[in-house]
Amino acid sequence: MTGPVTVTAADMAGTRRMTRVIDVLGEMFVDLAAGRTRSPARTVLEHGPQRVLLVSPAIWERRGVGSVKITTLTPDNPERALPLIHGVVALTDLTTGQITALLDGAELTAIRTGAVAALATRWCTADDADDLAVIGAGVQARSLVRAVAAVRRIRTVRVFSRTPAKADEFAEWVRATASHPVRATVCDTARAAVADAPIICTATSTGDDKPVLEAEWVATGAHVNVIGGTHPDAIEVEPALLADATVVVEERTAARDGAGEVRAALAAGLIGPDDLFELGALVAGGVRAVDRTSVLRSVGMAIEDTAAAVALYEPAAAGG
Repeated sequence: MTGPVTVTAADMAGTRRMTRVIDVLGEMFVDLAAGRTRSPARTVLEHGPQRVLLVSPAIWERRGVGSVKITTLTPDNPERALPLIHGVVALTDLTTGQITALLDGAELTAIRTGAVAALATRWCTADDADDLAVIGAGVQARSLVRAVAAVRRIRTVRVFSRTPAKADEFAEWVRATASHPVRATVCDTARAAVADAPIICTATSTGDDKPVLEAEWVATGAHVNVIGGTHPDAIEVEPALLADATVVVEERTAARDGAGEVRAALAAGLIGPDDLFELGALVAGGVRAVDRTSVLRSVGMAIEDTAAAVALYEPAAAGG
């Protein structure tokens, strides 16, 4: 019996692989919204201030696969010149019970999170949207640019980070890795970065309830992917933005439990439970969000790891 395939971060690189992850996630979200699969809550074990060990299992019955992800979050790792997140994903065959693949968990998390945002961007923006604003300049911000660029031909990227040196490095990375000429600009404020942008991504490590992005800064008709925040009450975007937007979530219960902006908007009466639209319904055509302001509030779900893992494993197993 052969052992599991090892899928490294290098094996996950490239637009073709990212596009495959986006497409497979679309299939999975349709199943999730229709009740054909499920994603149990992850187990979180805290062992110090914001230091956690997370275990995230899920199965995707129609594809005959399951996965378990073990992740660690260590906030002082950057001081050690180490990544904030470490992890591994074990992919299993539900028929035989065999572990078929072991995937780099940190890279898979970044890719699938970016891919979820790109999937929403595909369904919430016009085909010619080409101006992207990014708040944050870390690993996840880079994955967001890669993913959004896989579904829209981005020509301009504006970035704001509270650490100017990281913003400069991020802009250089955008210019160096783009498949076509892209103008990357570092902005002094978040407001300047998002002004008139049709696509906005927030990917910060904020841990408080003071928004990084205010509602009035967002142009009418823009699409905002809200990704960051370190706990269920952390807020990146002013909850008032949700009141006049199509609010897209991965799954309603998960959003009510873990999305700070959603929790705050519900508590303030800015939106009701029926104002949350699941991403699977959007992909299936049951919701239309183009031509009006839209917000994806992502919290991350274990079933996303399962879908992304199978999307990356199948080509690797075939030698691709």
